[in-house]
Amino acid sequence: MAGPVPSLGNPQKTIEILNQYRFVFQKKYGQNFLIDGHVLDKIIRAAEITEEDYVVEIGPGIGTMTQYLAYAAKGVTAIEIDRALIPILQDTLAGYENVDIIHEDVLKVDLKRIAEEKNGGRPIKVVANLPYYITTPIIMGLFEKHVPLASVTVMVQKEVAERMQAGPGSKDYGALSLAVQYYAEPYVAANVPPNCFLPRPGVGSAVIRLRVHEEPPVKAENEALLFGVIRASFNQRRKTLQNGLAHVPELGISKETTVRVLSEMGLSGSIRGEAMTLEQFAEFTNRAAGCRKD
Repeated sequence: MAGPVPSLGNPQKTIEILNQYRFVFQKKYGQNFLIDGHVLDKIIRAAEITEEDYVVEIGPGIGTMTQYLAYAAKGVTAIEIDRALIPILQDTLAGYENVDIIHEDVLKVDLKRIAEEKNGGRPIKVVANLPYYITTPIIMGLFEKHVPLASVTVMVQKEVAERMQAGPGSKDYGALSLAVQYYAEPYVAANVPPNCFLPRPGVGSAVIRLRVHEEPPVKAENEALLFGVIRASFNQRRKTLQNGLAHVPELGISKETTVRVLSEMGLSGSIRGEAMTLEQFAEFTNRAAGCRKD
């Protein structure tokens, strides 16, 4: 264990620090700080943090979670976009020698380099409390840039967590479900009510762990085409796959090709994307790739 026992994680201490620094919440950053120690413990357990792990935390706020991570892990890089929080973090994390604080937008940070410099290129663990509007770009950015990851454990809006783990045929199933499940195994570790945050959000949240696959569960010969097909099939949910793909001509997959390939797979030509599994999307894309119009 590194550094002192975490001292944040309750409303009184959080309010005291915010008042001390005259901190003003920024709506544009979607800031909601955790004030429940039990939830913080659940996140550490869900992320399976050990003293062998190097952790990148996105959006540390005043350092509440960072203290817990630093206490449990080998080291932590905390990336915070709000300049006003940097002096607070330097104060609350002063007792932890294994923490680096970076003031930057995480979408502009080279996390591969951090993994290389701090963890010898071995997979890192990411922990984050993400505002709704930026959840998908951050998570997909981590995956698509092929940052060496063991897992990503995030606090997100409850409905987003439900979408990430949804299966075919459910109302929550969509492009996000398929993209996440291509890269990782999702597991909802806890539901978190609004009263666990300051200020209280208007919706419930959930902690979801995405344990990253060493290899994707399906073989996609053209990853970009696979995700293009997936996005096109969910752009208008009620459209059949053949109509959805036909509306994205840059994919180069005609209606005739779609119907023929689906028939070869034993599927109806009127099937919708919401009824197809990740395996079926991969097979469809691999078969259709050779028939594309360039």
